Amino acid sequence: MEQWRTQLAATDWVPWAILGLAAVLRFFLLGIKPAHFDEGINGWFVDQVVHNGFYRYDPTNYHGPLHFYVLLLSENLFGRNIWALRLPVVLVSIAGVWLILKFEPLVGRTVTRIAALAMAISPGFVFYGRYGIHEVWLQFFSTMFILGLLSLWRFGRLKDLWYAGMGLTGMILTKETYAIHVACALLAVPVLAVSCALSRVPDSKCARQTWSWIDLGMIILVGAAAIIFFYSGTFFNWDGVKGLYQAFKAWTETGAAGHGHEKAWDYWFKIMGPSWETGGNSFTGYELPMLAGLILCVFCQKFKNLSLRYLAIYGVGGLVAYSYVKYKTPWCVISFGWPLLFVFGAAVLLARPKPPKRKPSLLRLFTPTIEKVNGVIIVLLCLSLGRSIWLNYFRCSSPTEQYAYVQTYNDMFKLTRPLLKLAKRDPVYYHLIGHLIRSSVYPLPWVLGDFDRVGYYEGGNMPANLDGDFLLVQQDKIKDVESKLKGTYYTDMMTLRNYQEPSKIFFSAQVFKDLFPGRKPEFVGNAQNPTPAPTPAATPAKTP
Repeated sequence: MEQWRTQLAATDWVPWAILGLAAVLRFFLLGIKPAHFDEGINGWFVDQVVHNGFYRYDPTNYHGPLHFYVLLLSENLFGRNIWALRLPVVLVSIAGVWLILKFEPLVGRTVTRIAALAMAISPGFVFYGRYGIHEVWLQFFSTMFILGLLSLWRFGRLKDLWYAGMGLTGMILTKETYAIHVACALLAVPVLAVSCALSRVPDSKCARQTWSWIDLGMIILVGAAAIIFFYSGTFFNWDGVKGLYQAFKAWTETGAAGHGHEKAWDYWFKIMGPSWETGGNSFTGYELPMLAGLILCVFCQKFKNLSLRYLAIYGVGGLVAYSYVKYKTPWCVISFGWPLLFVFGAAVLLARPKPPKRKPSLLRLFTPTIEKVNGVIIVLLCLSLGRSIWLNYFRCSSPTEQYAYVQTYNDMFKLTRPLLKLAKRDPVYYHLIGHLIRSSVYPLPWVLGDFDRVGYYEGGNMPANLDGDFLLVQQDKIKDVESKLKGTYYTDMMTLRNYQEPSKIFFSAQVFKDLFPGRKPEFVGNAQNPTPAPTPAATPAKTP
């Protein structure tokens, strides 16, 4: 027992505490928010993999195949539900924090742990670490890629080469924007060389490389095999391999045009720092530590650490590149913002010892002592944690939160909960007849994917027989639909997401009466009302 206590006391528990906090924030109430529009699309793609037997890569979809195959595995293991859809990304997001901790030999223990803690509690990293989308994968693999490159320069080990090679492979398998990160990583090298020429860095000489050309060939072979395997649809769709280069034509056109997602160049600054939107209804200030890191990049020449200078240059380069592209979605902030967290942690390296008391009080006030720097870091981390909790557990579906972008409202539960409750009670209810008469209904096609008699009608199309067990009708079609219904229904209004007109829900009173005890149906169709006698015409109709 005494030996166990000694070993426990000697254990460095701080990294485990950071990872534990990251896990709690990402797992707690994981299903609290409805499936996002993109999650519904991704889930639908997984359904197509099940149907076709492989993923048919589309170069105009801008997303690689890896995520879909991982989701397929998750759904096969844990069922077709929102937890299974989000679980892989949650695990990758936590692993991303672990990767940040792996930078300790490069930038030091204190800087690394501050950066890891900032990522663990960041509103953006937590929010999008609880989404079944691609961006967390890109952030994870880009971190691995940069870790490999810097470690190769510093140590030259074979495992560092594997980090760089598999990081690059993972980025290619995830999203076409890997090109931005590779370009920024390469361009940061000559900028770093200029930086070192202006202000030398100790131990900046490249380490002796302990790997061989055979090792490099093996890594290239493994990476190429993985890319071909997934892009070819596990060898069932060889045209998908051509999409590796075909995708860039559509991708560059979308990035230049915006296609409904165009934002001003300063969008990311407004996301990171305190900003009130029009009317004062929306406050951002999501990534204050990241913004502080960006500001501190101005002083990167004071860092006597090669890796920190490189991360500052690479982080600023990523921000510039993502600012130039007109097509902007808020989840991209985690792709380019993670290096800035290291610079935020490096603030402790810029601090000076506490000045002597004989120094004038005014100078003491503005001297960046270690106590003052630590105080600012603690305050910013606390604000970040509070903002993260408020966003992820109280405002995760609010239309005034910019991170809740194209987010499905909780209103969706008005439709899905009664249906899923009946189906869990008796699987026969998976055969209910449903008509969804409206445009842009995702994520409902995935959420209701197990219901095999649901029809989706857009552009004025309607079923021959409008009566069903449940309906969802777009606002401008409600009167037309109601005039043709014959059944009796419970009704409710719902809005699927922002910038979309409301819809009306119809639940068959005969099917759902047990779920609405004591409630009278709000709609009675024409067949339930006695047909009124026709009013005689004032004058007989003229006949030929």
